Amino acid sequence: MTPENLKAFITVAATGSFSAAAQQLHLTQPAVSKRVAALETALDRRLFDRIGRRVHLTEAGRVLLPRARQVMDAMDEARRLLDTLSGRVEGPLLLATSHHIGLWRLPPVLQAFAARHPAVELDLRFMDSEEACRAAEQGAVDLAVVTLPSPPSPLLTARQVWDDPLVLLTAPDHPLASGAVDTARLGQYPALLPPAGTFTRGLVDTAFARHGIRPPRVLETHYLESLRMMIRIGLGWGILPRSMAQGLHTLDWPGLGLRRALGWVAHRDRTRSNAASALIHMLEHASGDAQHDLGTPGAGNGPWGPADPPSRGDPGLSPGNGTDKR
Repeated sequence: MTPENLKAFITVAATGSFSAAAQQLHLTQPAVSKRVAALETALDRRLFDRIGRRVHLTEAGRVLLPRARQVMDAMDEARRLLDTLSGRVEGPLLLATSHHIGLWRLPPVLQAFAARHPAVELDLRFMDSEEACRAAEQGAVDLAVVTLPSPPSPLLTARQVWDDPLVLLTAPDHPLASGAVDTARLGQYPALLPPAGTFTRGLVDTAFARHGIRPPRVLETHYLESLRMMIRIGLGWGILPRSMAQGLHTLDWPGLGLRRALGWVAHRDRTRSNAASALIHMLEHASGDAQHDLGTPGAGNGPWGPADPPSRGDPGLSPGNGTDKR
């Protein structure tokens, strides 16, 4: 019952497919099948039923799965503990982040980190901030750099790195770009927003309710870059980070002031590897160097231009002046 065989079993169970597991493990499908077969032989139990193109856990497989995960988690924890004793910054580092932060905030930090710590095997996973926080809560990632939730999870340590002001935007030639803007005028056009249930949408909905803003229709997508494109071509108005406002018209709405906190989260009880600690150190000391304001990646001064100074305040999302915590 080797770690390699257990890992193959866990991955097949998670993906429901030997081919998908092989792709994730960077192995051939026969190699994954061989490892699972060796585990079945050692246990004298069939662990999967092959039905069509999918595989399903047998009763024995369902019993084994949580215990196999416990064994692998214990081995990972032991490895991290031993690695911290050595003082060396090396080995795997599983980092989750959102597409927006991965594009607009992290590149110079990761570039400097890779140059300073070449022995670290960085595994970067892109996912929504909400999913990344859940992964951190489950101990599935070493670290997540996300839009921070408010209130923070009791299972997580959370630290703010960047302050991210949000602004109301429309295309320069949109009807809303001329004249005063009020709730009645906004109500004539669709809103372009992140999906309901996301940290950012919760912040926006709270502010809308406070100001009586009721969009007639909401077009949703998880990708802020897609929202920016839809705003730019005149499909409606929306709220985006101020760093993405270049080339768009900012609508003045006194008192609407919105901002979100971006930073890192990690499980409170998970031993932090030297690699994770080193990346946290670079994040928290990046200050202005890790922050960037721009409208379009690759345009003008590039995606790594100057930005607002970092805020070290409360890690929660805060509309207005920061006193109204969500």
